[in-house]
Amino acid sequence: MLSRLTSRVLPLAACAALSLPAFAQAPADTLARIKETKSITLGVREASRPFSYLNEQKQPVGYSVDLCLAAVDDLKKSLKLPDLKVNYKVVSGAERIPKLESGEIDLECGSTTNTKARQEKVAFSYTIFVAGIRVLVPKGVKVESVKDLAGLPVALSKGTTSEKLFNQLNANDVKMQLTTYASNTEAYKALKDGRARAFPQDDSLLLGLASFDNALDSLGLSSVSLSVEPYAIMMRKGDAALAASVDRTLARVYANNEIEPLYRKWFATDRLTIQMSRLTRDSFTRPNKEAGVAMLLGYSI
Repeated sequence: MLSRLTSRVLPLAACAALSLPAFAQAPADTLARIKETKSITLGVREASRPFSYLNEQKQPVGYSVDLCLAAVDDLKKSLKLPDLKVNYKVVSGAERIPKLESGEIDLECGSTTNTKARQEKVAFSYTIFVAGIRVLVPKGVKVESVKDLAGLPVALSKGTTSEKLFNQLNANDVKMQLTTYASNTEAYKALKDGRARAFPQDDSLLLGLASFDNALDSLGLSSVSLSVEPYAIMMRKGDAALAASVDRTLARVYANNEIEPLYRKWFATDRLTIQMSRLTRDSFTRPNKEAGVAMLLGYSI
């Protein structure tokens, strides 16, 4: 079933036409509205490879998108809506929570870390992947600890856990020249252009950017990992029925081992190889909703 999911995504032009208007206040029961409108809106990212991004045809694809589409397939069955329409809306890191809260999207299918701070505003599915904050630097620049970044121009991506962590570090311990950019793509470009000497972000996303750009010969990841970042599908807080449905889908995909070919599809390619970590495998074996943590005492993400 999962092998057919990406063939059903719609071009971005069609996505815009199908997008639902923002609600002044998100509905209390999303499943009831989905059944009434016969549609669901997925929030996707523009360039969060290989989790959620727009391909050359401007279609939303990726590992997280496939898992969301598996959840939609199960909703079609449970709600008896075989013609359930899937709409897409591209969201940035800074927009994803506000657009979810407002009702513009129903599920956020990206690369979002489950954190205690975010749990105050939204709900998360079972963990779908575990990453860690590392630092992308030009080859020859050694970053064995955060102290090695002192005085360097550092690019941050707005609305991310790495932005939060590095602002805390800069305020207390390590003085850097921090500049926040609107997206991962812009922060990465600042690094490539020489305006920044380091770009901290989740290691999986950094590898996705650099591998797509064929830049792994000139850029490399720091040896130090600064956090544990469990990714999950994001939903509105209190939307218990939808959350239970998504979790049932993930539990089934994990238990039936459908997750293995899906993982290989996105993380074992000619351009990108990310071996399944112990923490990621554990999240499949024992589905959980553990929040992410900074690996530096006294700091949060």
